[in-house]
Amino acid sequence: MCPPSFGNASGPVPAFEPALLAKKGSLFLTRPTLFHYTSTPEDLNWAAGDLFEVVGSGAVKIEINQTYALKDAAQAHRDLEGRKTTGSTVLLP
Repeated sequence: MCPPSFGNASGPVPAFEPALLAKKGSLFLTRPTLFHYTSTPEDLNWAAGDLFEVVGSGAVKIEINQTYALKDAAQAHRDLEGRKTTGSTVLLP
């Protein structure tokens, strides 16, 4: 069984037999990137507008679990790299 993958943050996906995906019910693995879906400025603006509309409506909650003063940005980066954070991290002026 493969460990869970959370995109590039998880590193490379270990090798596995593709037939395993068929056995589990026609599953597939893909690693899309934002730029495959927003290749033009118009697409990006449309997607961003949709995102902000959903967040603004309250349908999606964004957890801000830690904030740092902008002067502490280096510490924020160390904490992110050290996996000491959860949810969103915000730098404040």
